[in-house]
Amino acid sequence: MYKTKAYSAASETSGLAADTIARRDPTDHDVKIEILYCGICHSDLHSVRNEWSHMVPTVYPIVPGHEIVGRVTQVGSAVTKYKTGDLAAIGCMVESDGTCPNCQAGFEQFCPNLTLTFNSTDKYLGGVTYGGYSDSIVVNERFVLRVPSNLELSGVAPLLCAGITTYSPLRHWGVTKGKKVGVVGLGGLGHMGVKFAHAFGAQVVVFTTSPDKTEDALRLGADEVVISRNADEMQKQAGSFDFILDTVSAQHDINAYLNLLRLDGNITLVGAPSNPLEVSAFSLIMGRRSLSGSNIGGIAETQEMLDFCGENNITADVEVIPIQKVNEAYERLLKSDVKYRFCIDMASLK
Repeated sequence: MYKTKAYSAASETSGLAADTIARRDPTDHDVKIEILYCGICHSDLHSVRNEWSHMVPTVYPIVPGHEIVGRVTQVGSAVTKYKTGDLAAIGCMVESDGTCPNCQAGFEQFCPNLTLTFNSTDKYLGGVTYGGYSDSIVVNERFVLRVPSNLELSGVAPLLCAGITTYSPLRHWGVTKGKKVGVVGLGGLGHMGVKFAHAFGAQVVVFTTSPDKTEDALRLGADEVVISRNADEMQKQAGSFDFILDTVSAQHDINAYLNLLRLDGNITLVGAPSNPLEVSAFSLIMGRRSLSGSNIGGIAETQEMLDFCGENNITADVEVIPIQKVNEAYERLLKSDVKYRFCIDMASLK
């Protein structure tokens, strides 16, 4: 066991502050990584403030962060995939049982015995796991990912959550050239959805309530922007979409988007509104449409996503901040005052 610097929250109202935490010494199959950048995800904020207590109560102190990019500084004797000096990344999970049907199929994110990167049971040291707002981390090599060397590392960090969260459903539902794809919302998730759908060759339409986001949506790769509050604009799109990615976490009328799907079209939710959405049966029945959800991706698919980003020069649009401004960033995040993800330069912690 060793000590490392971190930023943690002592309670749901305390905010984040400098701390020292314990990490395990690398075992035979572990990789130790010096953390260079860590993205800020909205789930970090929810967890720090215990806003998901009905699902996963927060154990304090909490060190959030699951969009981690760094450099390998030590490897265990049995590690074969990585060596000292390699660029590496860690996403939302750091362990699974490896034996359940989901793990065997490459869907570790759905393992019933999944260990999340933070606020999850730590079987090595007891207590809970600590995330990426820290100097270093030790992870089993199965959950370490390779980082393309041509990409800006600060823009890579959010790919480990926002990237895979949008890439996975687009791939699963067969988004390719010739498909018409909608992206609802242009935030941390939405802007990645636009980039990926465009790179896959689809016709991309962004739905937003903010007319001032039109120029940015087109810059990111959208072919068209629809102001969703405009009933006439929405009606013109009726029955024309193969797939819609819904990234919005606020309450909204999901039926308005279901009615835009053509026969056998699908909407996938990756945003997570706090209250249930009301779905009209007829919105589904009349076009054999479907409504589904998606949650990150397995390790193999996450590596596929990173490799795709390397080949197509795709990164997240980020605002890089020092760790000392993390509480300010959380307040700005609540106001959607960022284009489009905050990323912490972890050199500021030293």
